[in-house]
Amino acid sequence: MKTFVAKEQEVQKKWFLVDAESKILGRLATQIAVRLRGKHKAIFTPHADTGDFVVVINADKVSLTGKKWDKKIYYRHSGYLGGLKQISAKKLLEKKPEDVLRFAVRGMLPKNSLGRRQLKKLKIYTGSEHPHQAQQLEALEI
Repeated sequence: MKTFVAKEQEVQKKWFLVDAESKILGRLATQIAVRLRGKHKAIFTPHADTGDFVVVINADKVSLTGKKWDKKIYYRHSGYLGGLKQISAKKLLEKKPEDVLRFAVRGMLPKNSLGRRQLKKLKIYTGSEHPHQAQQLEALEI
């Protein structure tokens, strides 16, 4: 008996629509990461991109529990001495609302070229409008 290995060209990729309004950030991000990787499919192969596309609307209406809006800090570094930049989750939501969800999902994907390719299949929009009507999206309840 041989082990089945999925080929990326043969995988049927679907498009899913997720409404992030009043959803908790971490719980939403885990379900999105599972869909992007393809772990919900029986043909999941760790080294191949077997996942689906995910379109998220109302990303600016996502919620965090407790005092995380003020206490959760996102860091980045310029590469220079003293170049550590930080921003709270509340300010990041005001400045770039889609980045809050993108950072959460990115942390749950592999840290290699496969993970970067899978993250490109995530489309995030702040309002309820999106340009992906032609893909015949399936609603995904989370």
